[in-house]
Amino acid sequence: MLLVLIITALAVYTLSIGRARTQDLYTIEMAPALFKNVTEHEKWELKTQGKGFLDVTLYPELQQYAQLRAANVAPTVTYPEAAEHTAAVKALLPSLDKDRLKTILTTFSDFFNRYYNFQYGVQSSEWLLEQISNIILASNARSTFVKPFEHPWPQSSIIATIPGKSNKTIIISAHQDSININFDWPEGGRAPGADDDGSGSMTILEALRVILSVPQVAAGEALNTLEFHWYAAEEAGMLGSQAIFTDYRRKQKDVRAMMHQDMTGYVKPETTASIGIFTDYVDPGLTTFIEKMVVAYCKIPYVESTCGYGCSDHVSAWKAGYPSSLVSESAFENTLGDDILHTSQDTMENIDLDHMLEHAKLVVGFAYELAFATL
Repeated sequence: MLLVLIITALAVYTLSIGRARTQDLYTIEMAPALFKNVTEHEKWELKTQGKGFLDVTLYPELQQYAQLRAANVAPTVTYPEAAEHTAAVKALLPSLDKDRLKTILTTFSDFFNRYYNFQYGVQSSEWLLEQISNIILASNARSTFVKPFEHPWPQSSIIATIPGKSNKTIIISAHQDSININFDWPEGGRAPGADDDGSGSMTILEALRVILSVPQVAAGEALNTLEFHWYAAEEAGMLGSQAIFTDYRRKQKDVRAMMHQDMTGYVKPETTASIGIFTDYVDPGLTTFIEKMVVAYCKIPYVESTCGYGCSDHVSAWKAGYPSSLVSESAFENTLGDDILHTSQDTMENIDLDHMLEHAKLVVGFAYELAFATL
């Protein structure tokens, strides 16, 4: 009887915490310089309506960099006119392992959820950090390292760094968290997040393994530094990526390109498989370069699309004044449907591993080409 009472008390206590938390106010940005104060519950309501936003409560500093961009004083980068290392890249692509993609994505989506503010988000992040560490240990990349980037909330972001000859940095990223928005308190909902964004996270993880097999990259002989990022708390308003790019601007980090992969595993029935290249709130030159990489290294075409402000972590880099881009599984209207997205139904059954493989090819080509490019 005592045990039952304890369990009941804990359950009520957990519920009360969840409900109390919704009374705190957060400042969100719905569009550039369009701010609104909302409760946590209201944030989740916006997600159910398909409305993107940045939670800028902790990161007002990014706004000054956004103002510089608006004044057209943000730095620009000139990218190669075409693929310059096709023979070397195409020799790497057969090393991408579809079976391995299936194994690691199955494990990643088996966590009850990957909610950033609860134990499962911590456990999934720790598992991911271990996978990255094992890949680095298995390679000959002795100068490559991985570190968690800690936040005020429990789940850490993760950054793997492959140093090059310069500090000019190329970033490839995905977000690691997941959410079920059908619950009053998100930590209580099953959220496999196989596509959103387990697919993107595992796509860049597999690409990291292959790019580290390049002797020159592993030896630090590439011209530029490569970083692979897995962001925490994207679903709560791009919190992890905002923290990182605020930190990078403070340190005046020289970021020359950022390609974000958000959802890479779904092909809508009765549509032609394609890679979605997004054109709003991105760097046009970098986006054009990515389209050239799709043509050079993928078996499927690209299609241009838009998704609005605050739809994924690339906006954090864009707002910070860095050249950023967004890649997804298709045009926005053909991505995973709202009846599945952010629910317990975002599972492996919806995943097309061949489609993920095409995204992984793009990542390998992008990473190799820009690692050795004069920027």
